[in-house]
Amino acid sequence: MVEMVNNPLVGIVMGSDSDWPVLRSCAEMLKRFGIAYEAKVLSAHRTPDAALAYATAAQGRGIKVLIGAAGGAAHLAGVLAAKSQLPVLAVPMPSKHLQGLDSLLAMVQMPGGIPVATFAIGEAGAVNAALFSVAMLALSDADLAKNLAAFRAEQTEKVLAKTLPDQP
Repeated sequence: MVEMVNNPLVGIVMGSDSDWPVLRSCAEMLKRFGIAYEAKVLSAHRTPDAALAYATAAQGRGIKVLIGAAGGAAHLAGVLAAKSQLPVLAVPMPSKHLQGLDSLLAMVQMPGGIPVATFAIGEAGAVNAALFSVAMLALSDADLAKNLAAFRAEQTEKVLAKTLPDQP
């Protein structure tokens, strides 16, 4: 699976194609901000050489941020971080037996020296990884920063506009 590969700035890498329904929300958020991305299936355990080669070549191809998502003890984000100096964001995937707690614990246990920023389990983590990518890219892109500020203001307005039923 490869999505939107014209000058991608973000690489979304998942351990299995079954992760795509969750990561689609990450891709949709990047699209909302006009950020090109590519989405690939690479496994830390089943395709380690390909995952390492991808991480090694990503920066040279113009990628600015890597998002690694996997379930269970498969710490794909850590594998990517081991071979790249790019910021790597980890999204733990929900798992069958431990609902993603195993994924989360594997990802937040990176040893000092090779950082990986870990987000929430599942879709919320996928959306926030995309938004964090937007925030990092906005540091050097005034238009993107303006769009991010507008998005945040819109979020605020939506919350403030809510009313509860049967309230005066």
